[in-house]
Amino acid sequence: MKADTNIAPSVPTPTPASGAWKFFVFSAIGIFVFFVPVSIGGTSSILLDHIVTWIRTQFSALVPYYALIVIALGAIYPFYKKTWNKDAVTVVFSLLKVVGLITAVMLVFRIGPSWLFQPNIGPFLYDKLVISVGLLVPIGSVFLAMLVGYGLLEFVGVWMQPIMRPIWKTPGRSAIDAVASFVGSYSIGLLITNKVFKEGKYTVKEAAIIATGFSTVSVTFMVVVAKTLGLMPIWNTYFWVTFLVTFAVTALTARLWPLSRMSDEYYDGKGDPEQKVTGSYMKQAWSEAMKAVGQSKGIGTNIWENLRDGFIMTMGILPSIMSVGLIGLLLAEYTPLFDWLGYLFYPFTLLLQIPEPLLAAIFRFAAIPSTRLRSFSAMKACPPPRQAFTAFPAAALTNREFLSIAPPLSSASARFPSPLPAFSPVHTAC
Repeated sequence: MKADTNIAPSVPTPTPASGAWKFFVFSAIGIFVFFVPVSIGGTSSILLDHIVTWIRTQFSALVPYYALIVIALGAIYPFYKKTWNKDAVTVVFSLLKVVGLITAVMLVFRIGPSWLFQPNIGPFLYDKLVISVGLLVPIGSVFLAMLVGYGLLEFVGVWMQPIMRPIWKTPGRSAIDAVASFVGSYSIGLLITNKVFKEGKYTVKEAAIIATGFSTVSVTFMVVVAKTLGLMPIWNTYFWVTFLVTFAVTALTARLWPLSRMSDEYYDGKGDPEQKVTGSYMKQAWSEAMKAVGQSKGIGTNIWENLRDGFIMTMGILPSIMSVGLIGLLLAEYTPLFDWLGYLFYPFTLLLQIPEPLLAAIFRFAAIPSTRLRSFSAMKACPPPRQAFTAFPAAALTNREFLSIAPPLSSASARFPSPLPAFSPVHTAC
């Protein structure tokens, strides 16, 4: 079914009082958790990040074993479901998950070769990425139920329809997703996209545009880079230029192959496309929001289903990050592979007159397997029909990663890859 179908099914609308209550209260909670910075203990971040940090601090002795259990379940799951050999890509990732489990066991129980326990190899990968993502996605999925489940997506979508569709080739309802993906966690951005896609509100093409164009390194990582390089005095310039460039590049890539050639089909074959606005925007926005509230399940059921889906996605992500992430770190640390491949970007960094253009090119290439790994792993956790949604995220580039990684390059004096663990997006926990 094509994306431009405008007939939506008739659904019961809740009473004005109950519908409005759910819309305002649950949406406000979701916005507060995902978007509003809160200062706690001298640290300013979104509430979700504070919750994850608190859990890591209070249960520091237990979270490594929690992550190990999740990795074990994720490695076993494809064999239990007998889906491990359905295609070549799945076979490779299923085997990599087993490798990830073996590596995680070695790290947790401290058995294995000495190179695995180098601070910037195994411990760094497990502590800074695997554990953080393992907590962030399930916890975020709980509040995700409130952000996208009670009409906010539809309400904003009506207003943003004249902007999102012509510029980024995505429905108006993707505006919330795009902002959450850019501002917040990469993993949470993919979780939102995957959920909305499976509900039939994005086509394969639209979901791929959002996942590859807006799901980038987090603002918290940008803050780390800015603090490290003394860029906080010009933080607003740094952030907003990055924001504008990212959205401009996404508008371009949405019109280029392979995104432009991807399928316009929906996950369930039927879909729930947006209706074109024909009258009052406010009236239709409110009507769509109340319709969504009427279709929504109870808050308890909604939270449980989101938590379940988030945990399954985490099971799919963590083992792959553990194995492929380790391979990437070893290649970066002990081989000149990224030095050689960096020459592919050298003409661009030279053209942009970036200081030390060759070093910048090397770092840029080293960033590709980082966040792209999480994108591909997340999509494999909940694959759509024919896996069309997974094809492009694995190879896509995001301009914001380059903007985040480029500043450290001008001041890096050591030979690649020694600065990599401090700056590359793969080493942030979103």
